[in-house]
This record gives sequence, C-alpha cells and structure tokens, in this order.
Amino acid sequence: MSPSVLPPFDPYDPLGLDDLLTAEDRAVRDTVRAWAAERVSPHIADWYERGELPVIRELARELGSIGALGMQLTGYGCAGASAVQYGLACLELEAADSGIRSLVSVQGSLAMYALHRFGSPEQKEEWLPRMAAGEVIGCFGLTEPDIGSDPAAMRTRARRDGSDWVLDGRKMWITNGSVAGVAVVWAQTDEGIRGFAVPAGTPGFHAPEIRHKWSLRASVTSELVLDGVRLPADAVLPGVTGLRGPLGCLSHARYGIVWGAMGAARACFEAALDYARVREQFGRPIGGFQLTQAKLADMAVELHKGVLLAHHLGRRMDAGRLRPEQISFGKLNNVREAIGICRTARTVLGANGISLEYPVMRHATNLESVLTYEGTVEMHQLVLGKALTGLDAFRG
Repeated sequence: MSPSVLPPFDPYDPLGLDDLLTAEDRAVRDTVRAWAAERVSPHIADWYERGELPVIRELARELGSIGALGMQLTGYGCAGASAVQYGLACLELEAADSGIRSLVSVQGSLAMYALHRFGSPEQKEEWLPRMAAGEVIGCFGLTEPDIGSDPAAMRTRARRDGSDWVLDGRKMWITNGSVAGVAVVWAQTDEGIRGFAVPAGTPGFHAPEIRHKWSLRASVTSELVLDGVRLPADAVLPGVTGLRGPLGCLSHARYGIVWGAMGAARACFEAALDYARVREQFGRPIGGFQLTQAKLADMAVELHKGVLLAHHLGRRMDAGRLRPEQISFGKLNNVREAIGICRTARTVLGANGISLEYPVMRHATNLESVLTYEGTVEMHQLVLGKALTGLDAFRG
C-alpha cells in the first residue's frame, strides 16, 4: 500500500483498534457512549463529591432500556450480546465512572448471571425480566466482614427448618445492596455452599449503606445483615452446590473489569493529552516538551495494549475458549496499568490533576477499589503462579 493512501494517524486510536469491530460492535459502543455522555458525565463530579448516586433507580431503568443489563444473557428480555460487545459497554461505562460500571457489572454479571445459570425456571421468570428492564436492582452477597479472598471460610450459614431455610450472617462491601430488590446470598449449609435468592423486605434482612468512602463514592455500597431470615425451600438456587457457583459468577464479572479499567485509563489519558496541547509553560504548550511527550507515549502504549488484550480475551470468550486463569491475566494487568496511567496523567495536569473539574483523581481513587475487589493483585498473581508452575501456593 502506498503511504499516500494510508489512513491518518489517530491519537485517540493509535493502533487502529476500531478495525477489529463489526458494525454491530460499534453500534453497541456508540449507544453506551452517548448515554454516558448525556446522563452521567455532566453530573458525576457532583455525585462523587456528595458521595451518593441519587438517581440510581432512574439510571438502572435507562440502562435497561438500552439493553445494558445482563446484556450477554439470552432470553428473559436480555440482549444476547457478544462478550466483546459487553466488554465495549463496560469500557464506555467506566470511562464515565467506575461506580456506574459496577452498577451494571453487579446487576448483570453477578446477580442476573447467577440466577440465569443456576436458578430454577420459576426464579428466572420471577426476577430476570424485571432485572433486565432495570425495574429491579440486584446485588451479590459473597464477601464478609472478616472473609475476603478466602470465600470457602465464609461464616454466613443456612440451616433447614422443616421445609424452610433460615439464614444468619453478614456480608460486606456489597454494591447495590441497600437499593436491591433481590440479593443473591451465598451461605454454608450441611450440603456445602449454596446460593439463595433473598427478596428485599424479608423479615430479618437489612442492608445499611456504607458511608465515608474515599473511592467509588458515586456508587451504593452496603452491608447485608441476615438475622434469622426465613426463606421457603424454593429460594435456594438449585443448579449448583459448592464454590464453583460464586466463583463462576466472579469470573464473568472480572472479564468486564478487564475492559472497564481501560475505560478509566482512556479518560485519564485523553484528559492529559488534551491538557498538554493547551497548557503553556515557558512560552509554549507543555505537550511540546520531551518529558511530557514521553509520558503521553508510555500511557498510550499501555492503554492500547490493554484494550488489545481485552479484545483477545473477548474473542476467546465468544469462542468458548476463555479460561479463568486468562481472565486473571487480564484483570491483573489492566487494572494495574490503568492505575499507572491515572497517576502519570495526574502529573501532566499538575495541581489541576487533583481537581474534580478533571476526571483524573476521581478515576485514580476509584481504581484503588477495582484493584482490590473481585480478586486482589496477590490472588491473581497466585492464580497465574499456580497455572505456570503447577504448584499451589494458596495454602501451606
């Protein structure tokens, strides 16, 4: 090909990754991007500063109307989108804010996914259509106050009482908890770990909101309190017993994080690039100085490598070939690199980098939570270490 017919270099897509997308992929991406630009971006700094998401129920219904809730699932009003399309949606949502992507991830990849994969036909019919429409918000109760990376040690317990189940325990750091209409709660039983669909309003079930967060401030985070919560026999998810149930859900959600983290990174990179072109020092834009250009080049390389990795994992998921270890690979790399991009972008913006007039510090603090939840750095390193060596370092 002659250089004269090469497409122009795009600073916002330097590798030409848009060429990997189908027309349908672009349509999904553009729909979510336009929604986020209209409904989230103008308000997110205020919501973050106030530490609340006051219109979460309204946003959930709107996300349902564009097919973003449970979008990889089929039937029950779900979009049946590809893994790549779901990933693109996560990227665009997290480019607006990690809290918005978390709302969608927990709804679709955790609560809805658990019901869709492991629920009874009656449970699916009861909950999934309304959750897909955003009429009912769901949450996922696995983490406990003293139990994080080792869910097998959970203390929440469900015991049989006649034909009923009775649940007692606590769950912590639960996204959507206090606004959820249904909680998928995992508990120890005499048969092993089981999942339960717990409707909000069940006696003994409470979901107080967690305040005073310095990360994911535009997100509803709660504790789940279960004091003698009595449920009928048909509340248990019949399709799974043991940790493979919740861990399978987490793998699905982690995949979305691989994409989402690159959305936060993209927002910070683009803010730094735009700022460097107009901010002047010593009589010229700071983008004209070698050290600033080195920062921008390094950010662009890591950002678009991460997006390329996400694309690759998405294609593998669509082909039914994506292993959990490969998701760990993506989550470990992309979140870690996204935080590095945010921190470098902050230095380009100087003092303005800490202002909520720019997205950088908000994304940086949000990503500290993303780095920890759904598998810490250390856990994903050990997952990969075990896969590489064949030796298990989790337990001595």
